[in-house]
Amino acid sequence: QVQLVQSGGGLVQPGGSLRLSCAASGGIFSLYTMGWFRQVPGEQRELVARIASGGTTNYADSVKGRFTISRDNAKNTVYLQMNSLKPEDTAVYYCNAFRVAGDAVVDYWGQGTQVTVSS
Repeated sequence: QVQLVQSGGGLVQPGGSLRLSCAASGGIFSLYTMGWFRQVPGEQRELVARIASGGTTNYADSVKGRFTISRDNAKNTVYLQMNSLKPEDTAVYYCNAFRVAGDAVVDYWGQGTQVTVSS
């Protein structure tokens, strides 16, 4: 069982920056693909960025060039650096750990962190 504890987030003005962190425990962190998702009320949760165990990354088109996902396997932590924030980035952000184990998909979520971009 993997536990994911998020930190960071809060209120920032448009054009500002924030960094989210997600610390994992209870599993072999390096085996997991780590991701950040976000959700606004009434909408589906959407993928923001993902980083595979080997370091390959992918991003939603809406955040490319502004957000950077990274991981520190020694610290069992994944980060999301968010720059040039826009009001439409306002959402609850969730950390996710994912891997395929045989025929099963193993999937864990953090508690969620509010990010509000507003002047």
